[in-house]
Amino acid sequence: MLQPDAILPHSAAHKTRKSAKPVDPLVEFKPSILAALAAIIGCGLYFSVPEEPSRNLFLALIALAAVLASASRFSPESRKPVSRLLGKSALVLLIGTAFAWRAQEHTLAHHGDSGVGVHFESGREAVTIEGWLEAIERSGSGRMRLLIRTVSADPAAPRRQRVRVLGEAGDIQPGDPIRIRAVLAAPRPAAVPGGYDFAFHAAFADIRATGFAVEAAAPGPATGQDRMARRLVSLRASLSRHIRARMAPRPGGLAAALLTGDRAHIAPRDVDALRQSGLGHVLAISGMHMALLAGGVFFAVRLLLSGLSPWARRHDAAIPAACVALAFAAGYLLLSGAGIPTQRAFIMIVSVLGAVLLRRRALSLHTLSIAVLAVLLLQPQAVITPGFQMSFSAASALIVVARVWQARRQAGSGRGVFAQIRLFVSGLGTTSLVAGSATAGFAAFHFHRIASWGLAGNLLVMPIFSLIVMPAGVIGLVLIPLGLDALPFAVMEAGLVVMLDLAARVADWPGALRPVIAAPGLVLGLFAAGFVLALLLRGRARMAGGAIMLAAGLGWVLLPQPNLLISETGVVLAQIETGQWVVSDRRRSRFAARVFLEARGEPGVRPERWDADCDALGCGNEIEGVRLTVLDRLDDWATDCARADLIITRLAVPPAITERCAAELIDAGLLTRHGSQVLRLDDGVIRSRHSVRPLNQTRPWSG
Repeated sequence: MLQPDAILPHSAAHKTRKSAKPVDPLVEFKPSILAALAAIIGCGLYFSVPEEPSRNLFLALIALAAVLASASRFSPESRKPVSRLLGKSALVLLIGTAFAWRAQEHTLAHHGDSGVGVHFESGREAVTIEGWLEAIERSGSGRMRLLIRTVSADPAAPRRQRVRVLGEAGDIQPGDPIRIRAVLAAPRPAAVPGGYDFAFHAAFADIRATGFAVEAAAPGPATGQDRMARRLVSLRASLSRHIRARMAPRPGGLAAALLTGDRAHIAPRDVDALRQSGLGHVLAISGMHMALLAGGVFFAVRLLLSGLSPWARRHDAAIPAACVALAFAAGYLLLSGAGIPTQRAFIMIVSVLGAVLLRRRALSLHTLSIAVLAVLLLQPQAVITPGFQMSFSAASALIVVARVWQARRQAGSGRGVFAQIRLFVSGLGTTSLVAGSATAGFAAFHFHRIASWGLAGNLLVMPIFSLIVMPAGVIGLVLIPLGLDALPFAVMEAGLVVMLDLAARVADWPGALRPVIAAPGLVLGLFAAGFVLALLLRGRARMAGGAIMLAAGLGWVLLPQPNLLISETGVVLAQIETGQWVVSDRRRSRFAARVFLEARGEPGVRPERWDADCDALGCGNEIEGVRLTVLDRLDDWATDCARADLIITRLAVPPAITERCAAELIDAGLLTRHGSQVLRLDDGVIRSRHSVRPLNQTRPWSG
């Protein structure tokens, strides 16, 4: 439950309660908030534009910001509102441009660095990889994946490459040297336009190749590189083994994931149950886990110190409590693997506890804005990830609602045991409702699904998770060196068993997971703008934000959807007039077809084999008035070009034929250069067409 004034320093909390004026639940666009919004806009625009911005553009925007700032400084006093508007516009433009520039530098540093240690010809033959095992992961199908960090002959090499291969580690543990032979390929781009682009995210994670092993892994040559990193990885692995040994396999795998970030041992059915019940957020070590850890340590230490009456009368117990909580949070960051979500959570915790040390209000939009700026300064690419959008949308909504809660709570309403219980339950319900509502739109956009019973799942499970599972887990971690961890881990195991059983029951309720159609990025931008305005505007002006969100929702539902997919290998998936999906080949491009159908809000659909007009040269059919031909041979291309509106072939068509063909032609060369194609056919016309790598896109990650 979110208690807004619970982690304020004693003096600040006293002043807040003493104030007779109610706290206004909404805030103005203060400089820190404007700066955070400008950083989000700048980074977001950089990653969304089709062409790489030039340095001259950045310099021109900075000059424009300087002009606006000068105009605001020397404007007449009678036009003070205009002066403030110009000044805020200059601030937004300057900071947005600076962060866009930072995003470009960060991107070029990752995508432009060819790295060291991995040399391969994509898809040709196996190569030998030598390095050390950084992590053992599980793919979506449950197969083991090895994340290997290669070593360089040059000890002074600034960065190491990572390679991820499907294979078995055998007796090799994380942190140990490893040698393995594997067939490698460059990380794959999105399977369909708008899908998850692994190549983009892999570059920022320094993953230079992926593939599959052809031999069992063997111990590699000893290396003196990355000693500290190898020790941390080895420590995490040993902690994971120790935790799993203390518990049964099912809860033990989840406990290891919560405390060390090792998700390789969670049962796939438990992962599905948690996601379908709206509890998928507990699988990623993020803000909630870090807040429970740091918050629990903070309150425990402050309570202990407050009991020392002579000392507590002279000192503020919140200061040492915040220092101890920061130390625990830093240790948790290192032990959990320091993934991007965990780094983001740690920055937020540092901002909150830093405010406590400086005797400022800990939970405020000002603190949140500082966290946003710090995250985007270090990881500009995070702005387009669901974790960033969902975590900060939930945090901002909770802060605003907490101010409303604090302002309207009656004096003395929290006295007595029953009142405290009622306050806890109502606070938990409000927190789950607000956080779930704030993140629902972003989750639906990225994952194309909504957990219908997410609120019920969180209300049933989160008290167990917050009051039993995580506190017991933290105590167990602390007591491991003393050999006294058996009891707290037994308590944690009991809580996890109940938690998993409840999640499975909620997941079995009818309609637990509802599919949602995909939406273009413009809809998300419009929705996010409305969300921000609804939080920050005052009075009835907030309705403008709600209206923008409603418009985004209507656009989401009413925008026409594509009805034709052409995969990178030339497989055609189409929706015929009866509404049924048909596919030209049921064996190839199955992943692309599944991703496309999920984006259409139809997961689990098995398309029928395309029963079209076929002969020795290919097949033809008519879809929404568009004459479509799939060619296997070019012997009679002139006839096909005259009869068809759209021709698709897995062959490379010579330019001479392309120039003389009246039909729209998609061949192997175009699919290789630009990836899968998604089209909308209607009334005999190709209304829209999108590629994985757009025809005019020139970005470092577009290949």
